[in-house]
Amino acid sequence: MAARMMALAYAGIVSIFPVFSPAHAADGPVVTRAMMPSPRPVARPGEVALPVVPVVANTGFARWISGFRSRAMAQGISARTFDRAFQGVEYNADVISRDRNQAEFARTLWDYLDSAVSDTRVANGRAGLASYGPVLDRIEAKYGVDKEVVVAIWGLESAYGSYRGSTPIVPALATLAYDGRRGPFFEEQLVAALRIIQAGDIDPAHMTGSWAGAMGHTQFMPTSFLEYAVDFTGDGRRDIWSDDPSDALASTAAYLARFGWIRDQPWGVEVQLPAGFDFAHAGHDTKRPVADWTALGVRGMDGRPVADHGKAAVLVPAGANGPAFMVFRNFNVIERYNAADSYVIGVGHLSDRLKGQGGFVQDWPRGDRALMSAEKKELQTRLTAAGYSTQGVDGRIGPNTIDAIRAYQIARGLTPDGYPSAALLEHLR
Repeated sequence: MAARMMALAYAGIVSIFPVFSPAHAADGPVVTRAMMPSPRPVARPGEVALPVVPVVANTGFARWISGFRSRAMAQGISARTFDRAFQGVEYNADVISRDRNQAEFARTLWDYLDSAVSDTRVANGRAGLASYGPVLDRIEAKYGVDKEVVVAIWGLESAYGSYRGSTPIVPALATLAYDGRRGPFFEEQLVAALRIIQAGDIDPAHMTGSWAGAMGHTQFMPTSFLEYAVDFTGDGRRDIWSDDPSDALASTAAYLARFGWIRDQPWGVEVQLPAGFDFAHAGHDTKRPVADWTALGVRGMDGRPVADHGKAAVLVPAGANGPAFMVFRNFNVIERYNAADSYVIGVGHLSDRLKGQGGFVQDWPRGDRALMSAEKKELQTRLTAAGYSTQGVDGRIGPNTIDAIRAYQIARGLTPDGYPSAALLEHLR
């Protein structure tokens, strides 16, 4: 998987997280990414220790809690905070079941975008812009991030606050740290959750979110919260759980600003490619000045040269038969929140629609279907056997697999767009 993802990959077209949750539904939470130090002080020392009495049927889990208590206290968590947070905590078998049995969602980009940027999502986003207009204007002024982009992330992460998650975070993270596939990762998140409680931002009973630990309107993982959450309302708490989304929206803007968001510049624009375009130039790693793309014949959908917003890459996420995009720095900033191209295009396109722009001009190849994981592995296996090594068979379409596909396509006289289609798999068979 591309190094730029710096993440774990869980199920789903946008279920990719470095410090965030693998929960996504059509109109529910989409995972988020984040990481950086909080200006808030951590707990006061010298608090009186109280014995923790976990109510657990799983004795191994009880022993784990006892050992974790010492590790947490060594990292600055007070005995009082720990015992308060773990009072009554039980092993959550449902969390482990969901972690181990995530269904595979073989979903095309256009199917995802039909939901992510549906008429309902756009209408609800415009309603959110109207309802929280003054707050969003202040957030935009303070952080320099377009309010429509912040609202678009809100829309994809929790359907504008409708699906924030109701799972108690401490028991969920403790269960995943004890019995999950990524124990050290979730233990780090659990310590961060205890720091949040210790700082007074939320109490254990109200710290809720997704089964994998993502919290609030824009689904921050605990480490993300510690690094980027802000108290925009000035009430002394960074409250991303409240019905009032102000702190959550400001925290999201602060995150984007930290990674270099450029206000009033696009994430990308749809473009038309010239006949005979060399698709070897397409992809994230080929960034050129707009003038160079113009010289190669790349134009906006109106036929005119694209405005110069700095170096850009050209992406063809659905291959030569789908829309093409020239993407700029702001694309990469959204990518820091979630590395999946589908998510970034979803946020970008939704934000454009919220600004009053229309849909894409070029049709998607709706006759195509998404490959299942087993088919992706078969594709990699057959490419490697044909002499075009994918550097491993893992069912993930990363740069090595795309390079192998292109090499195979060139050798066979096919359009070298690097697109892993069902038709390509049939050709290999």
